[in-house]
Amino acid sequence: MRFSVQQDLAGTTVEVLDVLADPGFVPELGSLPKVGTPELLEHRVEGGRLHQRVRYRFTGDLSPAVTKVLDPSRLVWVDETTWDLAAGTATFRIEPEHYANRLRCSGRQGLAARGDGTRRTVEGDLSVSYPLVGRAVERAILSGLKDHLAAEAELLGRRLAGRP
Repeated sequence: MRFSVQQDLAGTTVEVLDVLADPGFVPELGSLPKVGTPELLEHRVEGGRLHQRVRYRFTGDLSPAVTKVLDPSRLVWVDETTWDLAAGTATFRIEPEHYANRLRCSGRQGLAARGDGTRRTVEGDLSVSYPLVGRAVERAILSGLKDHLAAEAELLGRRLAGRP
């Protein structure tokens, strides 16, 4: 399933990228709903590129239909992102620690100046291979991804404004 999300963020592209590239921002993401405190596995800058790997754990509620086929305690994944810091673009890949043969997700994101703020565009492909419920699970994951990005944008805005 192809997806695309656009958001208008407070701050210039440089300011937004500075926050997103700050390893100190990762623990703050633990305040967002439905994920535990993220674990920064790798943060490396080489030749104008930032390579970052962050482990997430799903902590939200799931319907009984979903928990019949998925163990909520095994919903753990690593987000591998590589930013081109000069261009303000990134590629990402989601690697599940469990159910790896069932889920694939990758894409790109970009930051572009828009008025006195920044437009973030996230585009990607998500595929869930599970008989009968795959499409429903894809829709649920995409809904959660959009919610997560919206909450992250609010957190980013508060950080840029100097508020906790």
